Amino acid sequence: MVNKRVPDWLNSSLWSSPQPPPSPPPPSPLSAVAVSDPPLLIPPPAAITRPSEPPPSSSSPYAHAPKGENRDPLTSSYANNTSVYCTDDDEDDGSPSHSAPSNGGDSGAAAPPTAAQDVSRQAQILQELSRKVINMAELRKLASQGLPDGAGIRATVWKLLLGYLPTDRSLWPSELAKKRSQYKQFKEELLMNPSEITRRMEKSSLENHELEAGSPGFMSRSEISHGEHPLSLGKSSVWNQFFQETEIKEQIDRDVMRTHPDIHFFSGDSTFAKSNQEALKNILNLFAKLNPGIRYVQGMNELLAPLFYMFKNDPDEENAASAEADTFFCFVELMSGFRDNFVQQLDNSVVGIRATISRLSQLLKEHDEELWRHLEMTTKVNPQFYAFRWITLLLTQEFNFADSLFIWDTLLSDPDGPQETLLRVCCAMLVIVRKRLLAGDFTSNLKLLQNYPSTNISHILYVANKLRAH
Repeated sequence: MVNKRVPDWLNSSLWSSPQPPPSPPPPSPLSAVAVSDPPLLIPPPAAITRPSEPPPSSSSPYAHAPKGENRDPLTSSYANNTSVYCTDDDEDDGSPSHSAPSNGGDSGAAAPPTAAQDVSRQAQILQELSRKVINMAELRKLASQGLPDGAGIRATVWKLLLGYLPTDRSLWPSELAKKRSQYKQFKEELLMNPSEITRRMEKSSLENHELEAGSPGFMSRSEISHGEHPLSLGKSSVWNQFFQETEIKEQIDRDVMRTHPDIHFFSGDSTFAKSNQEALKNILNLFAKLNPGIRYVQGMNELLAPLFYMFKNDPDEENAASAEADTFFCFVELMSGFRDNFVQQLDNSVVGIRATISRLSQLLKEHDEELWRHLEMTTKVNPQFYAFRWITLLLTQEFNFADSLFIWDTLLSDPDGPQETLLRVCCAMLVIVRKRLLAGDFTSNLKLLQNYPSTNISHILYVANKLRAH
């Protein structure tokens, strides 16, 4: 079989990271741990590994080396889009190049937007959001290029892209009031301690007894149902259900405490950080209770964090105050498109995570068979070794927080759903470092893909868009 010719635009030095020099500087302690014992890094290829509680180290499929920042990711200088538009090539030669390769006149998609372009696009988005009925096709087009951080634009647009807000602006107040009231009811009914549930049930029964008897009195012992007793083992017992859910609750608590420890919004001893952690715990516990088929799976906290961060930082005080409720429903919408990746029973099905990873492999083979053959046939780097985390966590662990939000703008704006766009972005990540991968062996390639280098995010999205067209 004749190998497909790699398009010229893929061979541009802009998309490739040079092979590292023969004598690299000594690795940091964290990276040394990550590669000192390769078997710890690799899940067995015969099955998807879903660790019940991995330590926060690089041996976990969900773990990632700390970024080092400890600040607000959107107000800090490193979060400015213009500060990350450099490739490995740029860093090596010291002369940043922001031009995209020419391909039949299609250029500029990879170049960082200028301040004037940012202002212009923000004006376009605000104009679209001010319409009585939102044109979703136009909004998706604008959002796919990345959303500005200010004026609460991203929070509002994400709610629209996830279907939480209707396109008719006149319906927003009533729809938000209904959803927020519903969430409050969920919390009151589902996050209540069983002792409080029993107390209320007893109070209601006692009041009914008094109405029927015409005089106050106490419930007889026989009137207290077996299911309301703390030692009851019945499936319908609120206490038995409570004890079964305690393990999930404890796992959620541990994972929330580990969520973005480098960002003050999520971690620390401040009252603000602790209240944000409680909100994340409430959302995840409610999701687990309302979705018994999937419950809570480790990693969901990483998908929840960007949503809550954006909604809580909405400059509209009313929206910020209701961020927990809004985040819950948007998280449900987001999970509806990715839930099969978290259901272990579906791992080997046509909709499970193994099938999704296989589609990524096939996509790479279709667009760059040379690279595919080198990775999977020559160096034996199974895509499960790196793509499991990429796909299940929507790339939140591969880039800094601000960059992951930029990627999510593109993922959520795809009218066909984020899954296919996600696979193209993952494929683009491989293509961009193809020269280093082609020059590497099993160990170096695995280290590179499990600790993806700092990269121009606009370039990744540009290549991903090219993969759609070819």
